[in-house]
Amino acid sequence: MRHGLRVILLLAASGMVVAAGPSSPVSDLAGRYSHRFANGLVNGERYMSEDIVEIVPVDANHAYVRMELAFFNGHSCSLSGIARAEGGTLVYHEPAAATVPGEHCVLTLKRDGTKLPWSDGEGSCQSHCGARGGMSNGDLPWASRRPITYLPRLRGSREYRDALDAWRKEGSK
Repeated sequence: MRHGLRVILLLAASGMVVAAGPSSPVSDLAGRYSHRFANGLVNGERYMSEDIVEIVPVDANHAYVRMELAFFNGHSCSLSGIARAEGGTLVYHEPAAATVPGEHCVLTLKRDGTKLPWSDGEGSCQSHCGARGGMSNGDLPWASRRPITYLPRLRGSREYRDALDAWRKEGSK
């Protein structure tokens, strides 16, 4: 062990740098992001809501993404599926079998400084949302990122299994 540490220190002192593999949004974005906030109903009642995004690596190029977003008057957006790494971005393309005729949900997620922003372009994922919800240009604080401590439960969920099944039927693109 000490010999290995000495070799690393000698390499560092000599200016030789061992290049790490390329960064991947699959591993770079993995985790649970959340934000709690005060919400309300049209009748004036107040309550607490929480937006949650979970990203779980499936393989080197794909990650399971689950989003639960809350909006005014109890409206929400829910989406889960397998996203593909495209450059520094994760991109979810809704499987053809799940697509509402005339719509094709495409959602992107990436790190941008202190935020995890997402966008569905001009509302391509609206079918996953209630009337007051949407997935265009949202974000969560990067600082809210936590390891997912409940992976066995998540991987056993119906949403996770359904996402993997749909992805496999599409040919694991």
